[in-house]
Formats: sequence, C-alpha cells, structure tokens
Amino acid sequence: MEELKPKSLNFLEEIVQADLAAGKYPQGIFTRFPPEPNGYLHIGHAKSICLNFGLAQEFGGKTNLRFDDTNPITEETEYVESIKKDVAWLGFSWANELYTSDYFETLYQYAVQLIEKSLAYVDDSSAEEIASQKGTPTTPGVPSPYRHRSVEENLDLFQRMRAGEFPDGAKVLRAKIDMSHPNMHMRDPFMYRIRHVEHHRTGNAWCIYPMYDFAHGQSDSMEGITHSICTLEFDVHRPLYDWFIEKLEIFPTHQYEFARLNLSHTVMSKRKLLQLVNEKIVQGWDDPRMPTISALRRRGFTPASIQNFCDRIGVAKRDNLIDISLLEFCIREDLNKSANRYMAVLDPVKLVITNYPEGKTEDLLIENNPEDESTGKRSVPFSRELFIEREDFMVDPPKKFFRLGPGLSVRLKGAYIIQCESFELNDNGSVKEIHATYNPESKSGQDTSGIQVKGTIHWVSIPHAEVAEVRLFDRLLIVEDASELGDDFMKFINPESIQVLDKVYVEPALKEAQVEKAVQFMRKGYFCLDKDTKDGHLVFNRTVTLKDTWAKQQK
Repeated sequence: MEELKPKSLNFLEEIVQADLAAGKYPQGIFTRFPPEPNGYLHIGHAKSICLNFGLAQEFGGKTNLRFDDTNPITEETEYVESIKKDVAWLGFSWANELYTSDYFETLYQYAVQLIEKSLAYVDDSSAEEIASQKGTPTTPGVPSPYRHRSVEENLDLFQRMRAGEFPDGAKVLRAKIDMSHPNMHMRDPFMYRIRHVEHHRTGNAWCIYPMYDFAHGQSDSMEGITHSICTLEFDVHRPLYDWFIEKLEIFPTHQYEFARLNLSHTVMSKRKLLQLVNEKIVQGWDDPRMPTISALRRRGFTPASIQNFCDRIGVAKRDNLIDISLLEFCIREDLNKSANRYMAVLDPVKLVITNYPEGKTEDLLIENNPEDESTGKRSVPFSRELFIEREDFMVDPPKKFFRLGPGLSVRLKGAYIIQCESFELNDNGSVKEIHATYNPESKSGQDTSGIQVKGTIHWVSIPHAEVAEVRLFDRLLIVEDASELGDDFMKFINPESIQVLDKVYVEPALKEAQVEKAVQFMRKGYFCLDKDTKDGHLVFNRTVTLKDTWAKQQK
C-alpha cells in the first residue's frame, strides 16, 4: 500500500518551524487576531482567523483576540460581540480577550518617550498642508514648519492635547523620521489625532487616539506576540512598526505578510458591506447574500466547510481571485455527508392516484441519510393526493425523459411505481392536475411487481403537507471581479440575487428543523431553517444547489 505523503508546509509554517527549531522562542509561539470592531467579519477574516489560530494550535502556542479599537467614530459594542461569536462558532478559543484601548495609557507614555528623544513633534498644520508636505513617491517631502519645536514645547502641547484644550483637527502628533524616505509611510507619519468622541469602552476618558500604525506594533510587543501575521497591504508599513519598536527598545515582535482572500462575485470591504446595509440593498449584515461569517452561518454553512475552504486555498504571497464556486464545493462536500434528506416541492402540481383508496394514509419509512446509516429512518405519510414538482411532468415528453408523462411510469421516492393515465390543463395551458394509477406490488423495499423504471421523483402528501416560504439566493454581483469597480460596484448588484417562493410544500418532519442547521431537499439542494420562522410559518434559505448550476449557465 502506497504511503500517504505528508502535507507540505506553507511558508508561514516553515518560518515558525525554523524559529522553534532554532530555540528562538523557548516560551512557545504567540499569535493574535486583531480585528477592528467597525463591522461584521467576512470570509476574508475567516482565512486570517484559521491562519492565526491554526498556526498556534499546530505548534502548541496561543492566540489572543485583540480588538483594534482606536477609532471611536466607527466602532460599536455590537461589532465586538458579533466578532466573538464568529470566532467561537468557527471553533477557536482565545488565550486572552484584549483591546488596544487597554493600552491607551502605555501608548501615551510611549509617545512621550519619543517626544523626549526628539523623535516626535506636535504639528499644527492642516490635513491638506500635511498631505502636500509629504511629496510624492518620486519627489521628496518638505519639513513641517513645526518640525523643530523644542522637546519642552512638544511635551506641553501633547499634554494639553490630552487635556482637551484643542478642537478636533487642530493638532496632531507626528513621528520625526525622514521626509525624503522612499517609503511614504516613513515621512513623519501621524501618531495621534484629536477626536472628541465617546469611546465604546473608555467613554470620554480620552480625546486623543493613537493611529493604527502607532498602536499596532506596540500592542503586539506588549503582548509578546512572536509572529504578527498581516495581509500583504501592510508590507509597506512594516519598516515603520520596526522603527517604533527599535526607538522604544521594546520586545521585537516580527510581522509576516500573506495574500488576502479575494472572492468572486462579491465585495470584501467592510466599508462597502456597510453601504449595502445602510442603503438597504440587503436586509442586514447577516443577509444570506453577504460574504460575512454571520451570513454564511445563517445560510447553513458549517464551520468545517469554511475551515476546509481556507485550507484548500492555501497561504500565498501574491493576491489572487478565488472563485466562489470553490466555497460552494466545500459546503456541498460537507453537507453531503452530514445533512439529512427530506422531501419538499418547490413548484407544485397536484397528482391524484386514482386507484389508491380515498381517506387512506400510509406511513412509509424513508432513510434520513444514505451516506450515514446511523441516522436511521423516519416515517413519512403517503396518501391518494400528492404534490410533485411541475418539472417532473411533461405533456409531450422527449425520448430519454425518465420522469412522468402520458403513459410513462416512475417511482415515487420510498413509495410505489405509478403510471400516468391522464391530465387536466388550466385555461392558460399549464398543467392543473395529473391522474395516475399505482401498482400495489411495487412498494419500495417490498417490490414484487417486476416492473422496471428508470426514474424516481419526490413528492409530498397534500393532506399532511406543511407550507413554507423558501428563499433562493444567487451571486451578489453579476461581475466576477469587483476589485476594479471601486464605488461603482453598486451598479453591478445582481437583480436576481434573491428569489422568494411563498408557497412551497414540505413533509411534516421539517417542522422539527433547526435554525442554521442545513438539510437536503431531495433533488433540489441544501436548505436551512431561517431565524424569521414563526409559529405556523416555516422559512428556509437555500444554502447551495446540489450541483454547480452557475458554472453550467456561464458555459
């Protein structure tokens, strides 16, 4: 028997393995997941979560969950709670729950140290003036007229900034580095700005807030983070983080960058997702058309499917676009093994079995999941009048149509073989009712009829059917790659991204369905009960079709 080859390590795993082998971190590795609480997490964050927590798990380390809450204008406690829920739902637990606001006093003292070393100064220039001072990537910047203030004056002004003496925008604290540096981020970047805004955790205790580029590396250092994992756009910020750490002489955490996840037919910017919510293009952050983790959960995705997806796309050093069909493949693969099968008729037409006794009900046993025998069987009521799918009957069927038509026979799933005898039409020419006869000797599991049929269709007993609302979801955008659209992305919203079927008939066992737990509607796809369900009104979301119909349509 051929031996299974060990899975090759990604470049981050190789780095961690080499660091541990060299004894660089005898206390073990420490990673962190540092989201800003200014929106709900999306599938791109799921990749980062799986990477940070996964690395720590693989190498016996720990991971902090740290909220980068340095911008009180955009941050809310609602987002904090949603992030915690998402990380836990994905299957990860954190060593410590921390907030950058925990470090506000320490960060302030760090800023004071840099001022005392003549490495930071208070600037009264306007934002426009500072932008013009910075120059361009090909031309050097010019020093601010306030760059040479004395240490004493800077300390006094910075303390007064903290005390609230100045209005928003009146002054900023800047690092004093190099106005001709080839890296624009090194041209005297902002460290602090004034914002008289209540913070979701510290209230009105502060009116100056550290910039992300100042707070990020120092927060990692204070926590002893050994491997600071960031997406590629932070590559040009790393020299600045290293400069702060060097000048402050604190624990030298190191940053490593990987390619962010770009998913087709959607947007992956919290600002754009918030726009969709605010303009009511979607019903909220957890609208099942959104790429947020909460939306995927509501739609019926499982933690295992998302972890598998993140594992399959790997960890790269170059940005690329991942087709959303791979994410759908991962959930199909998972649900095929785990989801119980039920019968639901989405586009119903009435079928009457004319030789079946009126008023009779028969309880048939049907397997819950042929992929997992341990799930057993359930009882499904059968009667004379049924609903079947309209597409399973044709008035004039072509050759090789193995479902129902005049004179054709088909098996009803878990029940009997029937033959179509006649049908009735509505005034508009659509089929109103189908009449068929059944063979009593053809019962599934006890068939002695000798009749061979090539097709099996699902059904629901009319007297026992439950009525449900079913929501069918499709791609959010009609274009594959939204990265070049900018703010014009709203023009490319798919008008058919949601279709609502308000009268779907389902078997009675689906009254026991659980919210966010996907099931298979036989031959139709995977669905899950939605939180909008109320007594007497079932609502199901389609998680994914059984096959990749989108790819087929594009071809």
